[in-house]
Amino acid sequence: MKLVIAEKPSVAKALCPVLGTTIKKNGYMQGNDYIVSWCFGHLVGMFMPNDYGEQWSGKWSFEQLPMFPQTWKFKINSGCNEQFKILKSLMNDRNVSEIICATDADREGECIFRYVYKFSGCRKPVKRLWISSLEEKAIRDGMKKLKDSSEYDNLYQAGFCRAKADWLVGMNASRLFSVRHRIPLTLGRVQTPTLAIIVKRDNDVKNFVKQKYFTVDLNCGNFIAVSERIDDEIKAQSIADMCNGKNAFVSEIKKELKTANPPKLFDLTTLQREANKFFGYTAKQTLDYLQLLYEAKLTTYPRTDSQYLSDDMEQTAIKAVSDVYKAFPEFKNELSYTPDIKRCINNKKVSGHHAILPTEKITVTDLSGLPEEQKNILMLVSAQLLLATSIPHKYENIKVTVNCENILFSANGKTVREYGWKLIEERIKSVLKNKDSIDENNSALPEMEQGQTFNNVSVKKSEHFTAPPKTYTEDTLLSAMEHAGLENYDENSEKKGLGTPATRAATIEGLVAHGLAQRKGKQIFATEKGINLINCCPEEVKSPKLTSDWEMQLQQIEHGEYSAEIFINEIISFIEELCKKYKTVDDNTFKSESKETGNCPNCGKPVENGKFGYYCTGKCGMNIAKVYGRELTETQIKKLLEGKEISYTSNGRKTVVLPKTMRNEYNGRIYIQWQTKKD
Repeated sequence: MKLVIAEKPSVAKALCPVLGTTIKKNGYMQGNDYIVSWCFGHLVGMFMPNDYGEQWSGKWSFEQLPMFPQTWKFKINSGCNEQFKILKSLMNDRNVSEIICATDADREGECIFRYVYKFSGCRKPVKRLWISSLEEKAIRDGMKKLKDSSEYDNLYQAGFCRAKADWLVGMNASRLFSVRHRIPLTLGRVQTPTLAIIVKRDNDVKNFVKQKYFTVDLNCGNFIAVSERIDDEIKAQSIADMCNGKNAFVSEIKKELKTANPPKLFDLTTLQREANKFFGYTAKQTLDYLQLLYEAKLTTYPRTDSQYLSDDMEQTAIKAVSDVYKAFPEFKNELSYTPDIKRCINNKKVSGHHAILPTEKITVTDLSGLPEEQKNILMLVSAQLLLATSIPHKYENIKVTVNCENILFSANGKTVREYGWKLIEERIKSVLKNKDSIDENNSALPEMEQGQTFNNVSVKKSEHFTAPPKTYTEDTLLSAMEHAGLENYDENSEKKGLGTPATRAATIEGLVAHGLAQRKGKQIFATEKGINLINCCPEEVKSPKLTSDWEMQLQQIEHGEYSAEIFINEIISFIEELCKKYKTVDDNTFKSESKETGNCPNCGKPVENGKFGYYCTGKCGMNIAKVYGRELTETQIKKLLEGKEISYTSNGRKTVVLPKTMRNEYNGRIYIQWQTKKD
């Protein structure tokens, strides 16, 4: 009998009909010589420092540092004990001869399975199911192409190294700088450099000083020609006075034919960015909606970092284009073309999973029954396939130079020669945004000839100001994370930036959950707590370049091109140097002033925001800053103190937090916190 282990029950549910496991048991399904069971994500996790014994327990101190486990130990995660016992029993059942790993086909999925496998003490042979879709055909094909688990050892090593690096940097740096500044701080290998990027942008916006400049505008009747930027207002007015009412002529016409190729297919990050632009979804929301679509067999694997397809997918993609037009007839347009699938194919740029695609199931599913958010994401994915396989957009750039009193003015225009994929894009925008598209011909210049004259032109001076940098949105932050620290990398480098497509959403959510960053509409910016954290961090901890280098090395480990042992030794050396350099107390960096922000709902005493966060000055035991361990943002706390409800979504379930208190008893102690209800 063969035991198949999926990452979660919903994925196991998709496997069962294909494998014929129809008999329901406690924690697994059985039938047709197969057993299908599942994890709940990570059933087994790494020891925390306190779990290793007295040496790293109790009050944090410099003497505990650095912390380097001689042997990495694991434990069953909270709430997972029963399912782990079921899996351990099944794996060690003498009737089970082979185990098939069917967790998600990525680093994290590999670690989820291997941690359970190793912790259970199992030694049975393991095969790997590697699929990019939960459609029945994909599962059947995958079951015919099972590979030995050993072929994925490098993938596991990369995942395990990532986990160890996060532990070593996060645990040591958090304790080191918490003790150094006498305040609880949370640092992370990817989280802290990401926060540093946000803080820098916020500072750039805050410290921006707008600069005034001028242009002189020449009205030629049916178009305006503009001078170069002029910083001196008197000079600009002098030119305007000199040219006003005079004659001008066209001194030069430059025409250049340009081609804009269609956009690429979506990987996870580009989809998250587009969803934020169109719908304002956070990166996590987009990933959650996409995961549900994947489990519903409507899209392919979500956590991909590729924007291309493999050679063997040409016919699949051709059919997918046809399926999209059937499922979304509103996307139909006037463009007549043959889809160019080859543009999307590049085997060298498909390492683990191909770009995100809709599946053929979209044509036989009542999409009107999908929640609006999922349908929006499905429409984006489907629309991108149409765009990526369309034909180029061709246009002519025209620059006209006009001479008046030997002063040169210029006007730029664009004339579309072939709309190509832009025609589809405008149609898609009108569908998704429910408004008419914009006619690009509005930017065209009138026909002109060199030497053409304009009599008695009207000229005026215009005042302008330089624009400040824009506060990050989730779209632009994801882009910044993707490209952070890459100045010295070859443009063909496979893995780039801070984190991976699979982890960036969690990084952003972590910053918000720890009160280090805050959302306001589409914008995301650092809180005072986050700013203070970055101010007290040395450059080596918040450097995007260093973290980007580590991410590149993890990718090389995955491909068998770099040593896992060398990687971890380099991390250890980094931590040793960090501890040597900063094992001294610094009371001067972190702001410690407190600010009164409202009254405690439990005792009525003032609530202040001090260096440890929000607290009740009456010391009544009310937990102002958290709900069931979840840290509330500054905005959420202020709303609650104003008597307003707030809400958050976790694992697809919405929780409403009320501006009232409730008492809980745990291990003989009374805890007071905000009252909640499920929506």
